Amino acid sequence: MFNKNLLAPFVLAMILSLFACGGAEPVEEEEVAPPSKIAFVSDRDGNGEIYVMDADGSNPTKLTNNPDRVIFTPAWSPDGSKIALFSDSDRISYPDVYVMDADGSNPTNLSNSPGWDLLPAWSPDGSKIALFSNRDGNWEIYVVDTDGTNQTNLTNNPADDFLPAWSPDGSKIAFNSNRDGNEEIYVMDADGSNPTKLTNNPATDHLPVWSPDGSKIAFYSDRDDNWEVYVMDADGSSPTNLTNNPAWDGSGDTLNLRALVWSPDGSKIAFNSDRDDNWEIYVMDADGSNPTNLTNNPADDFLPVWSPDGSKIAFNSDRDDAWEIYVMDADGSNPTNLTNNPASDKCPAWAP
Repeated sequence: MFNKNLLAPFVLAMILSLFACGGAEPVEEEEVAPPSKIAFVSDRDGNGEIYVMDADGSNPTKLTNNPDRVIFTPAWSPDGSKIALFSDSDRISYPDVYVMDADGSNPTNLSNSPGWDLLPAWSPDGSKIALFSNRDGNWEIYVVDTDGTNQTNLTNNPADDFLPAWSPDGSKIAFNSNRDGNEEIYVMDADGSNPTKLTNNPATDHLPVWSPDGSKIAFYSDRDDNWEVYVMDADGSSPTNLTNNPAWDGSGDTLNLRALVWSPDGSKIAFNSDRDDNWEIYVMDADGSNPTNLTNNPADDFLPVWSPDGSKIAFNSDRDDAWEIYVMDADGSNPTNLTNNPASDKCPAWAP
């Protein structure tokens, strides 16, 4: 079951003209990009809403405004123009997948089903969204065009299939399934054909995450009697325990898929661990070497997410007695509270 042990900068291109002064040769001005953005969920207005702020914490802006509903896990489109989310705004306790423009306008219910529709995942080209739903009585993976058309059940299996993850080239989707009696990681073509089991272990193998170049898949497994971070080749070969520690490496938070994340260049993996008796954010080289505690704080620090250029990591922390969003340099230095609000601020998502 999916809840066992349990989610380019924001670009508005600015074109600066060439100009001449006093008959001199035209001078090209330096192009200035708009500030990077971070979306997040906050209950500062009494219910969960999606906000966006500049990456330095300035200019927090509420994008949604719907009382008496719960909103989860914002996910930016690859071009940064839209945000997907799942919310129970139309039917209490039956979340649907929505998409809206990056400024909060034009919210559209994409899934609109009689069941639970969870965790939208954008295809790399931004044309489709994968999700998982129990609308047919068990968890299946669906794909839908971003205007809500062409909803298609890709898995169509009596078992539970969940947690879809697109390959970087968009040709395949990795996912979890218990169709063999325990959770394993599978992969299928993006149209649902050729489902193939990648792991084959009596333990639980959970939460596939592709490397940026698509050559490897990282995942969690309890095959060593505690949660560890593993990596395998994209065809399932050469599974390797990267963490190999008696503590739990992995937060178990399925509804936020950023408890295990590759750096943008694929050289490192950030993850959660309680090996220091509380949840901290660690980073290691992609082969498991050089594990380093980045947060090193008696509070709980969760859910790392890399900035698009890999220079910073945003994360959640309760070190101020409320969940706040922090950012730090990729080496753990300069931790900064971005939200600094007595409400709960969670689920940071950096604009591409």
